[in-house]
Amino acid sequence: MFRNLTVRLALAGLAGLLAGGCTTDADVAPDWEVPGTQVPANFPAPVYATSQNPPTREAFELGRTLFYDPRLSRTGDISCGSCHQQFVAFAHQDHRVSHGVDNLLGTRNAPALQNLRWRSEFLWDGGAKNLETMPLAPITNPVEMDETLENILYKLNADAGYQQRFAQVYGRKPIDSQQLLKALAQFTAAFTSSHSRYDQYSRHEAGGELSAGELRGLTLLRQKCGSCHAGELFTDETYRNNGLDRSFAADSGRAHITGRPQDVGRFKVPSLRNVALTPPYMHDGRFQTLRQVLDHYADGMLESATLDAQFRQAGTRPGISLSENEKADLMAFLQTLTDTEFIQDKRLAEAR
Repeated sequence: MFRNLTVRLALAGLAGLLAGGCTTDADVAPDWEVPGTQVPANFPAPVYATSQNPPTREAFELGRTLFYDPRLSRTGDISCGSCHQQFVAFAHQDHRVSHGVDNLLGTRNAPALQNLRWRSEFLWDGGAKNLETMPLAPITNPVEMDETLENILYKLNADAGYQQRFAQVYGRKPIDSQQLLKALAQFTAAFTSSHSRYDQYSRHEAGGELSAGELRGLTLLRQKCGSCHAGELFTDETYRNNGLDRSFAADSGRAHITGRPQDVGRFKVPSLRNVALTPPYMHDGRFQTLRQVLDHYADGMLESATLDAQFRQAGTRPGISLSENEKADLMAFLQTLTDTEFIQDKRLAEAR
């Protein structure tokens, strides 16, 4: 969520300008390479190509340091990694909403950060249009990091170590906003989750066998959920009203950005990858379990003016018809989307 129109305009301008455990580098294998630079065989072409910000180890490691540095917040207490924890696919474990500066609470659930190179819009309402400008939303949000680019650059330029590392990567001083945001994007672009058991199945690799129940769940997902959770990324990147409320005065969703009445109550369709790791669910974290999510779609959806048409059934309450056995099969399949390699990749962990 953006503080005001001025911030949104600043993001747009910068977009045009730019066109969990701990580890040490000693723990990294000799064949270390920048992660996330290869396109998995079962994935589409990425939106954010490596040519837009050519990855190097030095820039990646600089971005990693910045991601975990609490000095990017006003109080020096909150880093990007505070609310995006690797061991839960860079979501925030067991938090409906995250605690920001001065222990203030945000208004939305911290989404998982994964496969960001394949996305053209970010946040629950699509308020950020570029991977490189996305960090400005939490950085400037008054209940998240509550900082300004000007102050961050002042702090970074006052640090001799940062000065040296930025100059090594970008060849000039002082550190500026373009360098800062490109370095952060080097790290977040590497969050590629593509080694789940489902991926092994999809690519016909060893270890990719699915049980009968998991295969039934995959078929059900494609039949009953695939219009939103589509393709190998398990999201069509659209914004939908999935019947959570009858009115949306507290959070208008996509309409917060577009101002259009037809977007009230619509939120970004999240990917289902690593979904078993990332409760609570929905933009406000109202559901604690996957079973509660499925129960909502089967029996708990509420009618409203912008409810997605696919959920409306003539003469009945809105929803998706799901039997108890079908729910069990769906939950079994969703477990196959967990990518242990991704959440344990030491290259993505905080360096100590």
